[in-house]
Amino acid sequence: MIRFPLVALGASTLLLQACMFSPGMHMDTDRLISQDSAENSMVEMVQITPKLIAQDQAVNDRLAVPQALLDYSPENYRIGANDALFITVWDHPELTIPGGQQQPSSANARVVRDDGTLFYPFIGNVHVAGKTLEELREIIATRLARYIEQPQVDVNVIEYNSQKIYFSGAFENAGILPVNAQRLTLLEAVGQAGINPQTADLSNLQIIRDGVTYRLDYDRLTSMPSRIGDVYLRPGDKVHMGLNDSRKILVMGEIGRPGAIPYRTSKMTLSEVLGTVGGPSPLSSSGKEVYVIRGVENIENEKATVFQLNAQSPSAFILANQFEMQPQDVVFVGAAGVTRWNRFISQLLPTATILYTGARTEDEVRSNN
Repeated sequence: MIRFPLVALGASTLLLQACMFSPGMHMDTDRLISQDSAENSMVEMVQITPKLIAQDQAVNDRLAVPQALLDYSPENYRIGANDALFITVWDHPELTIPGGQQQPSSANARVVRDDGTLFYPFIGNVHVAGKTLEELREIIATRLARYIEQPQVDVNVIEYNSQKIYFSGAFENAGILPVNAQRLTLLEAVGQAGINPQTADLSNLQIIRDGVTYRLDYDRLTSMPSRIGDVYLRPGDKVHMGLNDSRKILVMGEIGRPGAIPYRTSKMTLSEVLGTVGGPSPLSSSGKEVYVIRGVENIENEKATVFQLNAQSPSAFILANQFEMQPQDVVFVGAAGVTRWNRFISQLLPTATILYTGARTEDEVRSNN
């Protein structure tokens, strides 16, 4: 009984499988395109060309600060609960510093109660929450005029405790920033909070106001002419600097050091990403098979886009240096043809050897019997 055809059948089966699923990390673009036309595939192939780069740059240049943020203009400070006020009535130290000259100003402060009121001699309880310093000065002066001739009144806040702005995310000084009478811009506030360059995603600064989230590409808006300097913060605003550990770029295939790298800014380019991981392998990578796969996290609802770069082109370096990455992009570098063939042989021969050895052993056992 001849057993070698069994080996041939096994090898032929492996050969057929190898032809269907080529060993090594290789993306068959012809197969993707045919699937797209025949089966409405969820993948769209796009070549990285100078025209594509120009279109992307034009879109990025139109990025602007939301008009709703620019429309807000700070008004005069309004008193709130727990603010400490120092009320001066000129020529009447018994009203200004009832505790005596030796005590600090804070000891003679009038703290606004939780219900927005405070008590003041002669005039009793006064509702002060929501009023400006000038409005409160007028109220006190008018009521004191019943007891004091032409009272001269001044009101100052010595402790701001009622209004706050909240900072979270990749800030060195995340937490609460009290709001005072000074107008505070977004840039000033970010400067005070301090950005942590190691953990920050500079493309993802968020301002949450009245339940609405405004997203700003902080890095781009501060490095190009924009109106980000005209944005003022409002009491109650929440400012969040995104963390780059939640948004990454995955690099795989014929790469020196495959893995995930943090997404730090929208100005990260394909060449920077490839350089960070050691670049394509000079021995096993294919210069024509450099891909950026975008939209895989939402492929159930939208098409993923596969951008292809022909790295063998003389202009490839320029294009890679201008192609800007997005969070959750996947960079894939395919294997060269000789690498795929070598892997095919290395996977086929051990399996064929096992089949041949098994068949030969079976023949020897039968012949001995």
